[in-house]
Amino acid sequence: MRVLRNPPIVLTIAGSDPSGGAGMQADLKTFHRFGVYGTSVVTLITAQNTRGVTRVDLLDVETVSAQLQAVFSDVPPSAVKTGAIGSAPVIERVATYLEQHLNSAHLVVDPVMISKHGHHLLPADAVEALVKRLLPLATVVTPNWHEAAALSGKPVTDMASAREAASRLLHSGVRAVLITGGAGDSPLAADLLVTADQVEELPALRLASRSTHGTGCTFAAAVTAHLALGFNVGEATRHAKSFVHHAIDTAPDIGGGIGPVNHWA
Repeated sequence: MRVLRNPPIVLTIAGSDPSGGAGMQADLKTFHRFGVYGTSVVTLITAQNTRGVTRVDLLDVETVSAQLQAVFSDVPPSAVKTGAIGSAPVIERVATYLEQHLNSAHLVVDPVMISKHGHHLLPADAVEALVKRLLPLATVVTPNWHEAAALSGKPVTDMASAREAASRLLHSGVRAVLITGGAGDSPLAADLLVTADQVEELPALRLASRSTHGTGCTFAAAVTAHLALGFNVGEATRHAKSFVHHAIDTAPDIGGGIGPVNHWA
């Protein structure tokens, strides 16, 4: 890890996972791993661990707004990542704030919609707000197959249908679509990066591991950190892909369910 005298500042706008494997906690660990300074705005609080989610409490719009103001007024970020935001009103407020204050900062949208344990974290009106308000501001959106299908209205079952969904999402205004392939069952876990100028498949051998909690959060956070460090979208994605693969491969044996990855890989 590089230690920088004046590190780029990176913000995560996300939910809290008290078990430390996903959400805001995973984002901050990943930011620290790559030498950027992590800040956070909490949008919702979960009661969860490696075995499942038992409770989700959404924070109110004004509390989220106050946190945004506190960060941007003193330690403005050069890159922002959104994770689980929870409700349409909060998404609307976050989008409005970012429209006014994002300036040249990169925005990575991780559309956290369903937890690893099948718990729905984003209602239908919030999905609509995310597509209409946040995606037009984003440098990259990082859905998995299920999320890409929900956002685009196109079923995603293979790489060909993933390309169709990505093309549709590009029309929302986002500059790059990164569809992660962990939801498939082929020997390769192939991710797909699509921009207006390129289509790139990023294959890796699928690892047989129960430690995949927070992989989506960690992948998107790694992309965000690399964008803040000056890498372009393709470079940031490739570095993040390699990191997450090793993070799963070297994951600690923690918890009795779907365990966390190794954020120090």
